Amino acid sequence: MESILNSVNNYLEQWTISILCKGKIPRHVGFILDGNRRYARKAGASSTQFGHYEGFKQLEKMLDICMQLGIEAVTVYAFSIENFNRSEDEVDYLMRLFCEAFEGFCEKNALVDKYEICVRFLGHISYLPEHVQKVAEKVTEQTKKNKKRIFNVCCPYTSRDEITTAIKDTIELVKHGKITVDEITDQTIKDHLFTADCPELDVLVRTSGETRLSDFLLWQANDTCQIHYVNCYWPEFSLWKLLPIILEYQIYSDHQLQEKRLASNH
Repeated sequence: MESILNSVNNYLEQWTISILCKGKIPRHVGFILDGNRRYARKAGASSTQFGHYEGFKQLEKMLDICMQLGIEAVTVYAFSIENFNRSEDEVDYLMRLFCEAFEGFCEKNALVDKYEICVRFLGHISYLPEHVQKVAEKVTEQTKKNKKRIFNVCCPYTSRDEITTAIKDTIELVKHGKITVDEITDQTIKDHLFTADCPELDVLVRTSGETRLSDFLLWQANDTCQIHYVNCYWPEFSLWKLLPIILEYQIYSDHQLQEKRLASNH
């Protein structure tokens, strides 16, 4: 019975994706992967490690769905710089999980080759334990030749740190005489953000029902970005939760296109 239900669900997912692909698809989507620990408590698990493990499994599934939809860049908030303040056991487990997940990601995951995904780690990699840094560097090196899709893993990251880094880089340009102070614009800062070579952020999704951005992609989440707060924990997020978000994006995009046409006719 379970296999039949899985087959039906897979068929419905593929049918839904094919229908969605007939409309406009966002080029860049960001996810705040929130609620893993609360999911573990909800499931009655004795440790939050269960929630983090299920969260990573769901991340791979959702990345697959995003790739099938044709989304060019996916950026996820995997680990905040502030998360180092959590218990030593939890941080150690997350570091082990990162290593296990990403060591096999390029070698065993067909998605990387199929969609030619470039995997990048955004943030201060130097803050990570040395063995985790090596895994991040290995994955980055193995996938840097891929040009069609981008998978950004923000770890360890905060948006304030990203903006501060961009400002420092801009100051260096001034110090070396490459630009003047008067030539600094918002585009100058934008060109030095970690996501500088990605498409504009179209959609930002946060799970767990919390209505805050928690220092994630604050610059990128401008007035053209649609922000969605979803009332489910990240391990529960699925295509069916993403469906209304994509539909709203398509309706909004169609509305904008109609307004442009009307304006050009006048």
